[in-house]
Amino acid sequence: MDWLAEMPVAISVLLPVRDAAPYLPECIASLRAQTFEDFEVLAIDDGSTDESPQLLSAWATEDSRVRLVRQAPRGIVHALEAGRARARGRYLARMDADDIADPDRFAEQLALLQGRPDLAGCGAGVRYFPRAEVRGGGRRYEDWINAIRTPEDVERNLFIECPLAHPTFFLRADIVAQVGGYVERGWPEDYDLLLRLWRSGARLAAVDRVLLQWRIRGDRTSVWHESYTPEAFRRCKVHYLLDTLVRDRDGVVIWGAGPIGKAFAREIQAQGGTVRAFVELDPRKIDQRIYGAPVISAARVDEYRDSFSVAAVGQEGARGRIRAALETAGWQPGTDFVAVA
Repeated sequence: MDWLAEMPVAISVLLPVRDAAPYLPECIASLRAQTFEDFEVLAIDDGSTDESPQLLSAWATEDSRVRLVRQAPRGIVHALEAGRARARGRYLARMDADDIADPDRFAEQLALLQGRPDLAGCGAGVRYFPRAEVRGGGRRYEDWINAIRTPEDVERNLFIECPLAHPTFFLRADIVAQVGGYVERGWPEDYDLLLRLWRSGARLAAVDRVLLQWRIRGDRTSVWHESYTPEAFRRCKVHYLLDTLVRDRDGVVIWGAGPIGKAFAREIQAQGGTVRAFVELDPRKIDQRIYGAPVISAARVDEYRDSFSVAAVGQEGARGRIRAALETAGWQPGTDFVAVA
């Protein structure tokens, strides 16, 4: 049977597993039900102590497409890289052990990339479940990420939050290899990978349909681990901003002197960047100084054309107004300014 491990396949599914026994049967059933069948599953058991190893072993015995990798508990990045090192597919698809894929997920994502050779990868729409546990913030996030479809959508929202849901990643394996795969850096590994893909010039999009049921769990790693805190996301965003869009500019102008703007200013300065000014619409704040930078009115922003602007406000309506004001003044989105959150 060893020769089977050398045969190429279209898709390699990276499925890290840690103590997911209550949810694995639904996940496995959804992968078995895929209408596109030319795929392998790299199931990486990351030191489970429940019944997950037995469930995965039984699945691998029944389905020759499943390859089980066992390792001591080392975390999701090591698990994903262990799977990627063994992957034979032209495409890499992510799947979490507690989620449920639509039967047409692989078929639709593959069709998108085959029809769009300019894309390095894609995501898809998601729906949180159980619905009774989806609160207002979750519904807003779901609506936000499901509205991102085109490469332009991805780039416009790239520094607000990770614009593609990690368990829907469907990426060209060779391009992932070119940027170094998954890396442990103390912030979200999926966001870091997408930002490195974007930095390399890769374009990303999403299938315009919900293709994954994304389970809400209070014990998920992304809920409690320090690599997924707002501070970790901010460190990641600022790192890539300073390394790319801000690199050849004379510092940063921050629109918004509220909590988001101030937090970004602190992180920019902590990473060696310069905050030139804050732009505020509240006249009571104008002419103050924050972290050594002046607070100015929007009318004065053209005095800082050599700087890069970030719209650091939480409300989409406010971000839209700032975008409109900057574009009216001749600032180009993605070149002269981005929205952050």
